[in-house]
Amino acid sequence: MATELLFGVQTNGIRHAEADGMPDIDTRFRMVKETGVHDYVDKTPDPHEIEEFEAASEKYGLPVRAGGWFYTLGRDEPLFEKNIKTAQRLGSLVHNTQILTHHADGHPVTNDEVVETYLNFCEIGEKHGVTPCFEVHVNMWSEDFRRVADVGQAVEAQGVKFNMTLDHSHVIFKIDNPPEQEIGDIRGDVESGKLILDPFIKGNVTDQWIDAGWIRHCHARAAVPNNPKNLDTVKDDGEPGRGIQYPFKQPEPGQYHSEWREEALEPWKESIRSLMRYHAADPNGVLGQISTEFIPGPDYGQGCKYSLFEQSIECVRWMRQTWNEIREAA
Repeated sequence: MATELLFGVQTNGIRHAEADGMPDIDTRFRMVKETGVHDYVDKTPDPHEIEEFEAASEKYGLPVRAGGWFYTLGRDEPLFEKNIKTAQRLGSLVHNTQILTHHADGHPVTNDEVVETYLNFCEIGEKHGVTPCFEVHVNMWSEDFRRVADVGQAVEAQGVKFNMTLDHSHVIFKIDNPPEQEIGDIRGDVESGKLILDPFIKGNVTDQWIDAGWIRHCHARAAVPNNPKNLDTVKDDGEPGRGIQYPFKQPEPGQYHSEWREEALEPWKESIRSLMRYHAADPNGVLGQISTEFIPGPDYGQGCKYSLFEQSIECVRWMRQTWNEIREAA
């Protein structure tokens, strides 16, 4: 039975309201250290930031346990290897890997291409002691959630362990959200019951991934069914952000653009509980860590007036308490 689970923070979320700006690297590490809630930070820094990350990590005793990046196939394979070497240098154990929907030549990437890339990336990662974890994410091949199991099974048919990053906010916000379900062409299967998004219903897609033992890393960013769009920003197309982030902690009056309801978080929390229950019973302890990821991107918290870092702190406190309860009951 697994007894350890570490909790970290993606460094883009170590900041308060967006208008306050992003603190420098040393300040972000100091904020995490002084709070004493997180076990590590999560980031693949830009090349010019690597030495500052090394120095801050050593200074404050906070490992850079995980990192990640997004990749266009047919163009970014050298970048992946470069980032894996950075991860090794910083002591990271996993590299969250996002594969964009389209190949560099414009065609939608196929499952076979994702499988081939996974196998190649695993070889590179193994050489450097870093595990690539392919993420469930919008604007990526995996936004059609039905493809994930097909890829995972094809990988494991080659005798290679399939490792994922679970960011179930990308599933949760599509519940009761037909326009979002049409992106990825899953609406028909959701409405017919062939694809189940609700974590309280047996056979739901998130539990399928969890029960397969594929979740090696997790991003914890709260979201709710039919999540409000991010009305605090306008994208280049004139539309608000898609809305894949919901405050975990109740914002102060005037800090959030929509009504906040704590009970709306229950589906998101249930997926975390499901993941923890599996981990508590897993003799292999595949899941090593969960990183909060309350971030300022357009589809997330850009323009937010609430503190991203405070959201992370409250989320980790809840997760740590929940993990302790589940572990003790196992």
